[in-house]
Amino acid sequence: MIGGGEILLILFVVLMLFGANSIPDIAKTLGKTVREFNKATEEIKKEFNDATSDIRNDINDVTNTVKDEARKVKDEADSFNDSTK
Repeated sequence: MIGGGEILLILFVVLMLFGANSIPDIAKTLGKTVREFNKATEEIKKEFNDATSDIRNDINDVTNTVKDEARKVKDEADSFNDSTK
């Protein structure tokens, strides 16, 4: 994590390298870059969540199918056991 001292040092170096007149342009460009990065990150998260949601739905479908089939087998076994008594 960057502390207050480090930020001041960075600002001083930027001031010395680029001058006071160009700092607003640099800050504007940096702000745009950070916004675009955050937007891209959010889009990637959304795509990942959408993809995993589809996978979760598929897994739930398979699980429900297996449970239904197991219930049918159990019912048939119970019915068979009842008929053999």
